[in-house]
Amino acid sequence: MQKPIFSRNEDIEKIAFLNWRIHADDAIRNMINIADGYLKSAIRQARLCLIYNDNKTADILIFPILANANHGIELYLKALTWMLNIIMQNEKRIEGSHNIKQIYHTVRSKIKSYKGKITPTEFAEATAELEDYINELFDITEATEQKDKMDFSRYPFDTKYDNHFYVDKIGNVEIDLENFVRRFELIAERLDNICDFIYNNEMEDLETEDE
Repeated sequence: MQKPIFSRNEDIEKIAFLNWRIHADDAIRNMINIADGYLKSAIRQARLCLIYNDNKTADILIFPILANANHGIELYLKALTWMLNIIMQNEKRIEGSHNIKQIYHTVRSKIKSYKGKITPTEFAEATAELEDYINELFDITEATEQKDKMDFSRYPFDTKYDNHFYVDKIGNVEIDLENFVRRFELIAERLDNICDFIYNNEMEDLETEDE
């Protein structure tokens, strides 16, 4: 019988702990931590491809890289939505499906309404790189806010079995990995900073008022 995947290694540096950064009573922080993991995974995989791509594994690894990047963005934005809902005493938690453009616009709208320490202008400036990526992503996948195609990096076709944009494309569909790393390092840093600020300041202020 094979050793179980969910098992211990004698060397602590060779163990991944699923629950060291996850807490039973802190769903929002859990989302932020997992979002951080997805974006770190995307960036590190892209960096590895830059170090070694002699056998062109980047052509295959780019799919989980993009899937992780987009899911990380989704989790960060949903964590922001939930925190802003709590601050504005809205009973909703996370909103939206997997449409990161729609979720991003929801967060921007809530930033305008909550009138807190982050102004709409500051948020727009801090997430300008993210917004550019989302707009580019929706343009190239020919998606709309009503119909997203976020599964393009997880399946070669959509729910109707129609090929995604890169399958039938005449000519190459290319991604500059150096540019990807540079831009996503900034996107990840900005999203994490905004979430941490609201979590550690706005949410903490709210708890102080309730005491």
